[in-house]
Parts: sequence; structure tokens; C-alpha cells
Amino acid sequence: MGLFGKNSRLKKQQDMTVKRAIGLEGFICILVLFAVFGAIGGVMGLANMVNTLLNTAYSLLMNTVFYIMAIAVVAGAIAGLLTEFGVIAILNRLFSPLMKPLYGLPGAAVLSIFTTYLSDNPAVLTLCDDKNFKGYFSPAQLPVLNNIGTAFGMGLVITVFMLGLAPAGGGSFGAAVLVGNLGAIAGSIVSARLMLWKSKKTLGNSPAKPEGERTFDILHYRVVREGSVMQRLLSAMMDGGASGVKTGLSIIPGVLVVCTIVMILTNGAPESGVYTGAAGEGIGFLPIVADKISFLLTPLFGFSSPQALSVPITALGSAGAAIGLVPDLVSGGIVQAGDIAVFTAMCMCWSGYLSTHVAMMDALGCRKLTGSAILFHTLGGLVAGVSAHWLYKLISLIL
Repeated sequence: MGLFGKNSRLKKQQDMTVKRAIGLEGFICILVLFAVFGAIGGVMGLANMVNTLLNTAYSLLMNTVFYIMAIAVVAGAIAGLLTEFGVIAILNRLFSPLMKPLYGLPGAAVLSIFTTYLSDNPAVLTLCDDKNFKGYFSPAQLPVLNNIGTAFGMGLVITVFMLGLAPAGGGSFGAAVLVGNLGAIAGSIVSARLMLWKSKKTLGNSPAKPEGERTFDILHYRVVREGSVMQRLLSAMMDGGASGVKTGLSIIPGVLVVCTIVMILTNGAPESGVYTGAAGEGIGFLPIVADKISFLLTPLFGFSSPQALSVPITALGSAGAAIGLVPDLVSGGIVQAGDIAVFTAMCMCWSGYLSTHVAMMDALGCRKLTGSAILFHTLGGLVAGVSAHWLYKLISLIL
């Protein structure tokens, strides 16, 4: 059938997906790379483009990634402490009655919210590996945990990071960050409810599995470390801090790759107008696009500047990379408190779902619902941003 015939199609061999070595997508990839980097290099110059890529990535690694990692370590230590001494169990008991009316899920689902809020999206997979935990959910409810967990991924890190920013005119972003968290909740409800509707339609509505395999009730008992109170305290903090290190390391590819490209597409030329290859230079493409569709973005998200669009776009691939863009926008006076509310909501709700959803749905054994999960979570993130914007506007009018 020739080079691009039916032999080039996907084949399954020994649990591996294989394609013909030379196929159409290889040539398409070459054309796309030449088109994208040719366009950027045509504006900046080839040498300047390469130097800016490397210098920006290095700057992000030293000034952004390690700062986020430090926050993740401290947040992880606090999270480990709260989990070890039952604070999370108390919160679980308090919020469990809300899960059925809000999400249509058993009370145990609140654990997926707390674990991902305190760590990252894949933490929900650890819960789903537990037979005792899975026993609370029907086959149609299990895929929803992917969307609801992702909606709160890196929540604590994002919240602490945003709270640590200082507005150009003084004060605090505390109210905006709180509103952002509420916006993320609104987005999570939309994403989870749509996913539950789809999964019931696809998988049926059979009841949850019987409790025969459970060794204890995770809603009424919890596992603790052995040793004295001081030993448990230190172990919980060290283990939590170690998980923060893993989170910090795991965001490096997203920050360096995604954030570097977005910054080049967002930032403009130096004040002199002459490119030098320094970090932070760019071609100003995204602000032009945002300006063209400002008639849509302004009523929805209320962004103070077209450059603010770069944050939610980056959050599609990496929440860590997205929040890494915010300090420069704040210090430059480009964004205001209302933007911080929207950033918090969308960064938390999306939290890099395009880079994790496929693998997570595959791990849950729900690969055929991956497309629906991505679509519904995209809508959920948009709802989160819109909700945060209008809620903050309402609060501003009242206060």
C-alpha cells in the first residue's frame, strides 16, 4: 500500500503500540517545527531565539522552580502533619454530607479532594489503588474521581504561592485567593457532574461493590505511624516534605518547556527594540490574539491586560509553570486582585490536566472516556474562571 498505506496504522504487539518507522506524522512534525520556530526566529533572529530559549529556561529553573519547590516542601510537611493527627479526618467527616448533593458521589470522594489539594493530581490514583477505597464507588463513579481530583491538584501550593505575592500598591491578595478557591469548587462541580452523566451513560449505573474486601472503614478509622507522638510528628513532617520535593522535581519539565515557550509568545522585544538573546524576550504574539478577542475575554474573565491570558493557557499543561508567570505580571502592575482570583481558580481547576488526564484515565481503566474527561474538564476550568471573576466583582461592590 506504499509509504502511507494501511501498514502505517497503529498496531498492538506485546502490549505496545507501534507504528511504521517512517510515516506521514513524521513529515508533518518537521513542517510544524520549521513553521513555528522559523516564524519566531524570523522575528528574533535564529541565534537570539536559541539563546533566549536557554536563558529563559535557566532563569525559570533558578528563580521560579526552586521557589515553588520550597513552598511545596513546607506545604507537604504541613499536609503530612494534618493527615497524621487526624485533622484531615475531621474535615472529611464535616464535608462528607456535601458530596452527594454537590457531586453525586459517596462521602469517601472527599478524600480525593483533600489528597490532591495537599499534593497533586496523580495522588488520586494512590487512593484508587486501595480496594477498601474503591469499594465505595460504582464503576460509573470511579472515572469521576479523575476530574474531581484534578480540579484541586496542587491547590495548597497555588494558594500559598498567590498569598505570598505582594500587590504593587501594597496590601494583600487574601480575599482574591479565597474567591479563587471558591471558583475552583464551582468548576469542579461542573466537570464532575458532566463526567458522571457521561460515565453512567457509557458504563451503566450498577451499584458500588460490596464491602466484603474491606479490612476497616476508611471513613471512621485512619492509619497512623508507629512510635511516640514526637516520632510520629517528625516522621509525618519529613515524609510530607519529601513528597514536596517530588512535586517540585516533577514540575521542572512543565515549567521549563511550557513556560519558556509561553513567555516567548507573550513577552515583547526589549525597550531598545533590539533582540539580544537575554531571558524574557519574546515576540508578543499572545497579547495580540488576546486583544483581538478581548470582547469575549473581558466580560468572561475581566483580565486587566491581554498578557494575563498567558497564565490560564499555561495552566492547561502545567499549574507550576502557570503560577511561575504571575510574579512578573504582579510586579509590573499588569494584573490586579481580580486577575489573581481568576488565576487561582483556573490554575487550580485545570492544574495541568492536559499533561496528566490521559495517563490517569488509563490507570483507572477508563481509557475510552478520556476524550470526554478532557472536554468536560476544559468546560469546568472556564466555569471556574468566570465564577471567580464575577464573585470577586460582587464582593468588591459589597465591601
